[in-house]
Parts: sequence; C-alpha cells; structure tokens
Amino acid sequence: MNFTALLATVVSVAVLFYGSSCAQPNPEELDKLGFVDMTIKGQSFHLWVADDRDEQTNGLMFVTAERMADLPDGPHRGMIFVFDHEQELNFWMKNTIIPLDIAYLDSKGVVVNKYTMAPLDERPNQYPSAKPARFAIEVNSGVFTDLKLAPGESITISASILKHSR
Repeated sequence: MNFTALLATVVSVAVLFYGSSCAQPNPEELDKLGFVDMTIKGQSFHLWVADDRDEQTNGLMFVTAERMADLPDGPHRGMIFVFDHEQELNFWMKNTIIPLDIAYLDSKGVVVNKYTMAPLDERPNQYPSAKPARFAIEVNSGVFTDLKLAPGESITISASILKHSR
C-alpha cells in the first residue's frame, strides 16, 4: 500500500470514529431510562433517572424544548442524577441546546445550591456544587426561580430514587 492510500485509510477510519463518538443520541434513549415522579415545593415533576456513568455523561444533551415540555397533565419534565455518595459535582452544558436550571442536593435532600445554566456553555467549573452533593436535578430554565427554591430547603428523596444508587 502506498503512502497516499495509507493516509486515506487512516483519515477515513478517524472520521468514522470521530463521527460515531459525536453522534447525536436518539431521543428515545430517554424513554429507556427509569423515571420518578417527585413533588418539589408543591409542584409535580416527572424526572428521568441518570444513575450510571453513561446516562450521567449524556444527561440532557441534544434534548429539545419540545421534548422537555411539561406533560399534558401538568408535571414538569427533567432529570435527576443519582450518585452513590456525596462528592463535589460540576456540570457543564456540552451539546445541551436548551437552558436549564440545576439544583444540587446532599444525601438528605437539602438543596446545596442552584444555577440557571446557559445552553452550549462548555466553560469548565462554571456550575459547581457549593459543597459535596449526592443528587443533581435539571429542569427547564426558570422553573426553580419561579418556585423560589433556595439553598437549605429540603426536597423529599423517595426510596425508589435511593434504590437507583449503585
């Protein structure tokens, strides 16, 4: 094989792997996740559960505003990230095309802190937990502000969420 043919092969393989690693997740993948219904400050939420590394890495990447729209019977949509222990957490918005609110919670469900995150914001250390947290809840931008959710408030974490911990 001459150099030109070898180079063409290497470039083709690199493009194939690059393309597959950056492929947009199928929106139906969310439906394969578990979910939990929760109440936060009197409002109903239907949250997808991300409790393993791959689910947490993908999070709400490429999810559209239409997919995150409130359910017809009223609950807000979102995602809860469940970790097996409290730790310093830091989220970013790589490939996340809609603005989101995030609330970090400790093991007892106490809100550590919250942010409104800008879409596609990939700056490191932009949205860290103020102290170790075990859970993170992402919802549409403005929801936690409208609820006046504040650090120090408690959210009941159901037993069904705790069993998702690995």
